Amino acid sequence: MLNEWKEFQDYAGAVDYTARNKQDTTYLGRFTFDTILDFEGLNRVLTILARGFLFHNENGSSTEAPRERIDYAKRGLCAWCSVPDNKKATPREAWQFGSDFGDLHSEFPSLVEESGSGWFHRHVHRVVAFVRENPGKVSSSAQKKCAAIEKGFDRAWRDKVIQMQIPLFAPTTKGQWGLRFDSFLPQALELGPLRDKEQSLPPELVEQLRTLTPKGVPVEMVETLAAYYLANKPEDSDWVVLPVANFDAYFGTTSFGRKYLKQIPETILERSETGFGLCRYRLGNSLVIKQNQKYASISFGEV
Repeated sequence: MLNEWKEFQDYAGAVDYTARNKQDTTYLGRFTFDTILDFEGLNRVLTILARGFLFHNENGSSTEAPRERIDYAKRGLCAWCSVPDNKKATPREAWQFGSDFGDLHSEFPSLVEESGSGWFHRHVHRVVAFVRENPGKVSSSAQKKCAAIEKGFDRAWRDKVIQMQIPLFAPTTKGQWGLRFDSFLPQALELGPLRDKEQSLPPELVEQLRTLTPKGVPVEMVETLAAYYLANKPEDSDWVVLPVANFDAYFGTTSFGRKYLKQIPETILERSETGFGLCRYRLGNSLVIKQNQKYASISFGEV
């Protein structure tokens, strides 16, 4: 979560479709079934992708004039999101949007196939294939969720991709359509280049966290939350948005959001209730004072 360039690569590169046992979710990559079935956490995924397209070349080096790459970045997002549609040959009215971007294959060969199957669409179906071929290595819950994916994912994702293209202020836009290309690109421009380094916490803060972390809560999760907070704290607020769904995927278990996060005391962090895979949080008062006194000079590198 701190190395955003690595995160970008995980969202657009090869996935290791393996599992050692029923608790191993390596085959899901940087996603959870909640992301696949309910699209939780996709705002961060698509914003990270947009930042990569706008600010970086394929080798991670910085680009110039990211605002001149907005159309390129939007095409990249369309390629990643593409869903095959057998109706694509039918002439569409100017106001209609499609979901099949197979014509972008020559520009983004790793993101979309000529058939129109985009990276995310392919990944989801490869997850289903792995689960079906390896029932002894996956949980019964995963098998049930894959049955739900086979039943309705393509249709739901196709509808979502079409909705994401509707302009922000169009009369037909509904409030619950929170995922839009018109939102990802401005967010990406505001956030800037992707970070490529993970910063270690000062030893004094690590000692505090390890002392205060309750038994049974993985201390590495708490340390990662503290580092993420320091890396993303805005100048005008003590609060940071916590993408819980994406942290679940990062840690490889939904136990982070559903179990461990609730057990972390307010002496370490205060947080709001989680909704739509997000919440906001800030470090506990004693830690914040320490941070302001001793750790204000922490810097996080960029690509």
